[in-house]
Parts: sequence; structure tokens; C-alpha cells
Amino acid sequence: MPLSDLLMIAAIYSATVLSPGPSVMAISATAMASGRRPALALAAGVWCGSVSWCLAAAVGMSAVMLANAWMLDLVRYAGAAYLLRLAWISARNAARAEAPAPRPVDARDLGRAWRRGLLMHLANPKAILFFGSLFALVVDPQAPPLALAEVALTTAAWGAILFPGFALVFSTRRAMSVYRRLRRGLEGAFAALFAAAGLALLTGGPAR
Repeated sequence: MPLSDLLMIAAIYSATVLSPGPSVMAISATAMASGRRPALALAAGVWCGSVSWCLAAAVGMSAVMLANAWMLDLVRYAGAAYLLRLAWISARNAARAEAPAPRPVDARDLGRAWRRGLLMHLANPKAILFFGSLFALVVDPQAPPLALAEVALTTAAWGAILFPGFALVFSTRRAMSVYRRLRRGLEGAFAALFAAAGLALLTGGPAR
């Protein structure tokens, strides 16, 4: 596949990732509240979810789901339920007068963060719609397997930069200091945004 086409795909993918959405919010919130390691673990889970949907689209699974509305609805409702759960957690944190005392992060915490990121992205219809549209509209339907692999590697490489990038940016001392000062307001904002995204899925709109 020509380099110009791969750069265009990278630009489209980057614009989609950088648009505000549940995954970006979750990585940023985790970075500010819990630090770099949990946020990187969460970002790794999101990246794995993104790669999974990309590979599914490459072999035609996304097209099958888009052609069968009930499959997409299952993912949509699962994603809405998960986002509303995140909204409840953030609202509960906002209601607390004081933040929980920090504790050491162990392997189980990192594993939970990774699974949270993976499940969040697997239950995000936006990913299905994006990769389904990418392979249907941008990539030649008659493209050989090598070209499909190049597209998958391009999006995977950019995702490996962008998702951890949010974790690194929002886990700086300054960002965490701002979070500590404005914790209740920020958690309330996250709760509202997660709830809005979840309700948007319930009413038929894809999460951004």
C-alpha cells in the first residue's frame, strides 16, 4: 500500500482517538487520581481492544456486525451499561469529602486496570463503526492480505503512542496536583460525561 495512503489512515485514526471519548476520559482520570502505572495499564487494555476490533474488521467481522443490527445493539447496550457504571463510580468519588488514602499499586491493581480498559473498548460501538468504515470505504475491498496487515500495523503503532501518551501527560505532578485541589469537581465532571456517553448509546448514538 502506498505510504501516502498509510499516512492518511494514520491521520484519520489519530483524529478519532484524540476526539474526547470514554477511553480518553478514563485514562486521563486514572492518571490524575491513581498515577502513571495504573493509567498505563488501562491504556494498554484500551490499545488491545482497539487492535482486536481492527483485526476483526480486517477479516470481515465488523461488516457482519454492521449488517446485523442486533449484534451491534448487544455491544451498544453493554457499552452503555459499562459507561453508566463508570459514571456511578465517579459520582460516588465526587460525593466523598476526602479522597481515599493512597496505597501501593500491586500487580492485581494493574491487571484490573488492564481489563477495565479492554472491556471498555470492546464494548464501544464507536470502534466497530470506525474500523468497519475504514476497511469498507478507505481500504480497497480487493486489497491483498499484506495491505490489510499494513493498515492494522499502522493503526496499532499509532495507538501504542497515543493511548499511553494520555497516561503520561495526565500523570505529571502538576496534573495530579490540580486533581487533588479540584478532585470533587473533576470527578463530578467525569460522572456527567460518562453518563452522557452512556445515555447517548442507549438512545442510539455511538459513544465518542
